[in-house]
Amino acid sequence: MAQPYELTILMPCLNEAETLETCIKKAKTFLETEHVNGEILIADNGSTDGSREIAERCGARVVPIAERGYGAALIGGCNAALGEYVIMGDADDSYDFLHLMPFLEKLREGYDLVMGNRFKGGIAKGAMPPLHRYIGNPVLSFIGRLFYKSDIGDFHCGLRGYKRESILKIGLQTTGMEYASEMVVKATLYKLKITEVPTTLSPDGRSRAPHLRSFHDGWRHLKFLLMHSPSWLFLYPGIFFVALGALLMLVMTAGTLHIGNVGFDINTMLYASAMLMIGVNTIFFNAFTKTYAQVTGFIPMPEKKKSFMTVDRGIFLGVLLFLAGLVLTIVALVSWNKSEFGALNPQKIMRLTIPAVTCMVVGIQITFSSFFIGILKIKHR
Repeated sequence: MAQPYELTILMPCLNEAETLETCIKKAKTFLETEHVNGEILIADNGSTDGSREIAERCGARVVPIAERGYGAALIGGCNAALGEYVIMGDADDSYDFLHLMPFLEKLREGYDLVMGNRFKGGIAKGAMPPLHRYIGNPVLSFIGRLFYKSDIGDFHCGLRGYKRESILKIGLQTTGMEYASEMVVKATLYKLKITEVPTTLSPDGRSRAPHLRSFHDGWRHLKFLLMHSPSWLFLYPGIFFVALGALLMLVMTAGTLHIGNVGFDINTMLYASAMLMIGVNTIFFNAFTKTYAQVTGFIPMPEKKKSFMTVDRGIFLGVLLFLAGLVLTIVALVSWNKSEFGALNPQKIMRLTIPAVTCMVVGIQITFSSFFIGILKIKHR
């Protein structure tokens, strides 16, 4: 069935009485001036300052959202929207609802998500705290581009447009400020057609402090970016730890490693062993996460060709490593027997016992982790 409107202008609202009327009037002026068939929808998140009454008086449609949170309000608003396209923006008068045409034009061209870019459009003096402008937003946006191969320059711009049907299909779930990141990340992972347009940011018109909490919400954004990228969270650090730990152990098996006047011996070898075991564990966390994602759809995972490392091969490799460690342990015991089980030279014997313990522990890790991956792959009907 055709949508009753071409466009829904969606504003999340929690006690925005000071600025809401201004935002609604600007949005109405845009719809009238540009002859756009649209509605203005206020997703009210429990306002107690008369915001809801103001919105209704100004001719906007109000939908109450019981669950608190920026993301919850926008998810509820998207579900209730009657437009084919949605342009969302904060109701604090920091975004210019008079100039939404660049967003609508891109949506009409067939883009699924059109992001605003405040750094290209212009940030007025006092509109964004220096911590956000020079550190928070640039760093988190860089991480988002790196992890997800995205071209978006401003991951957290609150003014953005999207095709409602496309966004509903990707199933956004986060209820807090990290919703801003989730939309870009999942749109990228699901290969939606994305672009961005310059937009401006002005100081908001409220006398109270904003809802955004810099460090708390920044951490939630970062945590989301990490949790949806198991390769960067688990795989790459794991490979680094395994490679470095294995290299150090291999070098120090032959003897003390001298760098200048400093000698690295069995104590360093012990730490290298721990590094290797941590790396193996971390790599398997990557495998667990991706297997879980394939089964549940938690993260869209491309269909891969049959992997060489199957559950059975993983179990077999783990058993082999455990047996190798057992053999090294027997060799160490034989060496101890030769000294009639007396005192041993730690620098000599631990070059056997540390690799032995490492092989046994890693072997057990691989064996049981392989079993667990097999369990995760079981689908219940």
